[in-house]
Amino acid sequence: MEWINALLAVPFIVGVAFFFLTHMKTASFSTALHVTGLGLMLICSLNVVAAVLENGRIETWNHWIYADSLSAVFVGLIGIVGTLAGVYSIGYMNTELKEGHIDYRSYVYYHAFLHLFFGSMLVAVTTNNVILMWVAIELTTLTSAFLVGIYGHRTSLEAAWKYIIICSVGVAFGLYGTILTFSNANAVLHDSSQAIFWSVINGQAANLNPHLMYLAFAFIVVGFGTKCGLFPMHTWLPDAHSEAPSPASAVLSAVLLNCAMLIVLRYFILTAKAVGFDYPQALLLVFGLLSTGVSSFFIIMQHDIKRKLAYHSIENMGLISFAFGLGGPIGMFAGLLHTITHSLAKALLFCASGNILLKYRSRDIYYVSGMWKVMPWTAVLFAGGALALGGVPPFGMFVSEFAIVVAGITAGKTWWVIFCLIFLTIALSGLTIMLLKTVLGKPTEGVEAGEGSRLSVTVIAVYLLLLFAIGIYIADPLSQLLQNSVGIILGQDNVSFGDMLLLPWQTLQ
Repeated sequence: MEWINALLAVPFIVGVAFFFLTHMKTASFSTALHVTGLGLMLICSLNVVAAVLENGRIETWNHWIYADSLSAVFVGLIGIVGTLAGVYSIGYMNTELKEGHIDYRSYVYYHAFLHLFFGSMLVAVTTNNVILMWVAIELTTLTSAFLVGIYGHRTSLEAAWKYIIICSVGVAFGLYGTILTFSNANAVLHDSSQAIFWSVINGQAANLNPHLMYLAFAFIVVGFGTKCGLFPMHTWLPDAHSEAPSPASAVLSAVLLNCAMLIVLRYFILTAKAVGFDYPQALLLVFGLLSTGVSSFFIIMQHDIKRKLAYHSIENMGLISFAFGLGGPIGMFAGLLHTITHSLAKALLFCASGNILLKYRSRDIYYVSGMWKVMPWTAVLFAGGALALGGVPPFGMFVSEFAIVVAGITAGKTWWVIFCLIFLTIALSGLTIMLLKTVLGKPTEGVEAGEGSRLSVTVIAVYLLLLFAIGIYIADPLSQLLQNSVGIILGQDNVSFGDMLLLPWQTLQ
């Protein structure tokens, strides 16, 4: 319990502390506070995950805080992916400050809101209060909007306002779904003080009014699906992800979208118990395939590297939704694993795009050229990340996409899977075009050869190594966490996948 209390407190304390550093003229104090906050967040998050693995769940603050295996997956992602992106921020934002692209006040505000952003996401994935879930998701919008508009340019401010307006309107639909669920639970429990807790509602979910849950889940998917970036509520995402500083883009894409998806999963569990699995799975299946399909065509039309990656976020969140929509143990496992692998791949590529932007001062694939000569380490890592994102073996995303195919065939939805694979092939062609134009070719004139900081290259390499490791072997703690999470989603105590998801090289000892 002490670890989860510290985990929720540290980011907010560190974030508020940054506001007292605006009068200082040196970045050293800010960097020290930033590193301290990141280190504590990582330590606390890993200990929370370990505690959940050992005890099954953590419940504290009079039921307000609740962390089960499903929560632990997302806590771990925030801790690991967020910390690495935060470490990458050190070199990136110091360079932006040194070159005059931001002033010192903006530099401090960036770090303040980054840690407040971490805190709001951690609350969203660990709270047991359904109203606080909505509040925390709305808070993630407000804190991250400052990151999107940190440069103060017309385009970045426009993206920030667009982000706030679209997500706030969208999440308002999520509030309708939340209130419908609360009132439904209150009618069953006859105790409003208990009807706000997800774990209590889950215990009585089979007794909920099915007609209200049909409507509530539709609102939830539209509302929180907006924050996930699902089509057609995705329009804020390409602008926000492309205009934010690259490490902030990494956190937005790799972590924030997942937090909203967890909320959708929480209500998926309640709805499935009330009305059966067919309805919630059908909604996620349709929204998922539409998101993957529409985004794949936008991907091949984009010239802006970060904007192209943003559409890949829509594509992969659609693929995650599609996996959950396929259902069954394998579909749920595939969706959760793809959540993890997509987070690592997208964080890698956004951080690598930061190195590219600092070197070329452009995001245009028709200007950025010859990376293999200008910045060879970044070029190799960028290419590796793109291949991983494209689902090329032996990286982790191949394993999760392979599992999605298995889930679809097992569920008898072969044609759905075929269309999905066609869309993924189109998206892969967009990645291939980007690699051919940026990594290969003649180096851009006037661009001096040389890598970014060693720290930034190391962070990107760690992301790639993690993707490679998951593709080769899923460690027992992660496997157990995913298996327990699937059991929570399906309402089953013992979930087994057998050997259906083992790839040839994963059977080697």
